[in-house]
Amino acid sequence: MPKAPEEVPEARQAAPERHGGGTRWRRFALLAVPGLVAAAVLGGMTTQGLLAASFAVSGDSFKMSADSFAGDGFTQYGDVANSVDGSARPVGLSTVNTAEIQNLCLSSLWDLPIGEATLVINAGADTPVEGTSMVIDIEQMQGNAEFGAIEIGRDSSTLDKAEGGQGPEGGFGLQADSILVSDMELTSWAVTSGSLRLSGLNLAIRPGSHECF
Repeated sequence: MPKAPEEVPEARQAAPERHGGGTRWRRFALLAVPGLVAAAVLGGMTTQGLLAASFAVSGDSFKMSADSFAGDGFTQYGDVANSVDGSARPVGLSTVNTAEIQNLCLSSLWDLPIGEATLVINAGADTPVEGTSMVIDIEQMQGNAEFGAIEIGRDSSTLDKAEGGQGPEGGFGLQADSILVSDMELTSWAVTSGSLRLSGLNLAIRPGSHECF
């Protein structure tokens, strides 16, 4: 008998909430959400529909750069990314309601039997990449960041700027109404997104190392 189709787990959904106020930090190396929405392509995602918020990650991280990232509804707390080989990595698990990314570059370096090769994705040069209901495992990020109504050190179980973006009770958390990052460089392990629109998409597999940064 044919196997019944597997149910797709419901993803975290985010509803934006806006308030006034703002804080600006220059060259703030934050394990934060911005930008990596297009990494959903590497996660085997579709461009529409709700997706699982967690899965076993591969053994390789990927890089992303962008001229700017603008997001509404942002939360973050410490979490663990687990691989199928049993290894685990600490990450900043970030949730964002909506995001726009200008001039996105995303790259993944592969070690193949014939040598190194790089998956390079470019999009959003003219029309920004758009993503919704994103959950991102982030290892490192650098850029010029501006936050609207930021809260740092809040108990992660009480985070409420992005629906579904809560962590364990007693954990360190931060959140903001909005986030804007320019000249962004980010390393991530995984991304899920409720929807993802890549305008002007260009995907190429190039021999050798051709990472975004």
